[in-house]
Amino acid sequence: MKKIINDPNDYVDEMLEGLCMAHPNLIRIGDSGRVIALKTTGSKGKVGIVTGGGSGHLPLFTGYVGDGLLDACSIGNVFEGPTVAGCSEAIQSASAGTGVLCLYGNYGGDRMNFDMACEMAELEGIQTQTVLATDDIASAPPSEIANRRGVAGIVFAYKVAGAKAGMGASLDEVSDIARKCVSRTRTIGVALSSCQIPGAASPSFEICEDEIEFGMGIHGEPGIWRDRMKPADDLVDEMVDRILAEKPACVDNRSAVLVNSLGATPAEELFIMYRRLVDRLENEGHSIDWSLVGPYVTSMEMAGASISICFLDDELRELLERPAKCPFWSVA
Repeated sequence: MKKIINDPNDYVDEMLEGLCMAHPNLIRIGDSGRVIALKTTGSKGKVGIVTGGGSGHLPLFTGYVGDGLLDACSIGNVFEGPTVAGCSEAIQSASAGTGVLCLYGNYGGDRMNFDMACEMAELEGIQTQTVLATDDIASAPPSEIANRRGVAGIVFAYKVAGAKAGMGASLDEVSDIARKCVSRTRTIGVALSSCQIPGAASPSFEICEDEIEFGMGIHGEPGIWRDRMKPADDLVDEMVDRILAEKPACVDNRSAVLVNSLGATPAEELFIMYRRLVDRLENEGHSIDWSLVGPYVTSMEMAGASISICFLDDELRELLERPAKCPFWSVA
């Protein structure tokens, strides 16, 4: 796989440097420069929201630092979690005296380092809370939902938490709305091809040209099944069936949906999937109140897509619709 890079060891830092040059409202901070923050991060009276994770997933994670969204992000090497120091620096930068919410995916290294950073922050008088995204239904059964990975559905949680914090809500209130959003969000993905980490001698995994893997994770974690390629409608039907089978109890048939490219899948194919998704949800009596189609959580140049559904109520919808702006996305 060809890549437009210089030294693979400089891949992340040169990417962050270019990102901040292109978007001057963002700054690099911390001893290693691996924390991206808004220049206005730490504004008094607002709960801070931070996230973190490995590089290779833009717009996730650093791409959602922006007005009405995240205040800071600690970023690691490609597919590697951020350091404890980076997590601490992100929390400190976002702290304005009203607490900091740490909102990130449910991955072991990220949890360990953020947990230690939160303990350090508490010793410095910074109150923190943690909410983990657990929307990947392929990664564990419903009885073990706390063990599920966080994938594209975290975008909804970023949006509602950022909006709530911007309204002057307390740390408890911001954390509660993030948990509510996570509890109502389900995601499933499909992979058609692999990706290759800069400097690696071979792709992250192998998959034949005529195969597809259903339920694969964004780092190449094994899915539910691997088989011959299938028509788009058949894939979307199974994705919708599996998500609706896990629809939370006592929620309305209103939804926000995200049809997401994992990197190499073009917009044309996403819209083919979206048209089938709309038909299926409408036939099941669901309305789509809010939708996104595009590359919102990627995995380098992996070909594939995911579908996320967040089952809405009035509060979540109102927060999704509030203005926000980051380098890759804006809500008017």
